[in-house]
Amino acid sequence: MVTSSPASVLAVDIGGTKFEAAIVASDGSIGHRRRTPTPVGASAEELFAELLGLITAVLDDGADPAPTLCGVGTGGPMARHGATVSPINIGGWREFPLRERLIESTGLPVAVDNDAKALALAEGWLGAARGCTDHMAMVVSTGVGGGIVLDGRLLDGADGNAGHVGHVCVVPDGAPCGCGARGCLEAEASGTAIARATGAAAQFAPPEVVERTGTLVGRAAATVANLLDLRLVTVAGSVALGFGAPFFAAAQREMDSRSRIQFARGARIMPAGLGADGPLIGAAAVGLRAFGVEQRAPAGPVGSVR
Repeated sequence: MVTSSPASVLAVDIGGTKFEAAIVASDGSIGHRRRTPTPVGASAEELFAELLGLITAVLDDGADPAPTLCGVGTGGPMARHGATVSPINIGGWREFPLRERLIESTGLPVAVDNDAKALALAEGWLGAARGCTDHMAMVVSTGVGGGIVLDGRLLDGADGNAGHVGHVCVVPDGAPCGCGARGCLEAEASGTAIARATGAAAQFAPPEVVERTGTLVGRAAATVANLLDLRLVTVAGSVALGFGAPFFAAAQREMDSRSRIQFARGARIMPAGLGADGPLIGAAAVGLRAFGVEQRAPAGPVGSVR
């Protein structure tokens, strides 16, 4: 186990739209960085070859000092500690042994976790939830995911999939979801769902779709706030951040209307503070956390400490 603070971490973000990798310093600053589109319709080995090529390019950029560990954020679900991954939005990987393959290929200690859990770590470390002991981070992009911090600790669950808010039902008997259920938030509010419903990419969605998407995300967020006694939700991802203020206004209205129990009143939903850097900072945090390295936030809390 790594116990002293490494000078840098190889951070890897795996999503349904893109693969991205970078060298991230122990203070969260991002150095060498590369990205590539996620191959569509690729086999398991083709996907891994694309990912490994990206990682090799980042390492070949010559970070000094070289990273001493690797942290990975990926879509889920997965087996505990990322021993195998089966991202719903990456069809070529089903029970793919990602962690072991990366250990073999890079020679580094590797930690793998859900990408939205990684974002929750990043937002609590350096983002909009800095200083908060109880918060949820969401990603609304190709898919929808979430990570939850309670009492200052990231929730894992039996297999590491805690916080998967994308599979909270928001429309009873709604659209079929890739998980096999119906009406999940991911089936109704993700970029994939919006494109399926409108026939165009989410960026071209009309105002009524933006309003509906924000409302459904707020509905799911309110459910979690009511259940877990938390009052801050930060949201990242291309759909949420691309839709912008109208999306967040609709989400907040829905939270206000549904978080009515006394302890959840006033719960806030807001844009994640780290923008496009969040996934990589989160991946680095996954590595630091797994190998016993504390992530120290700068002085001066941003969020409201509870």
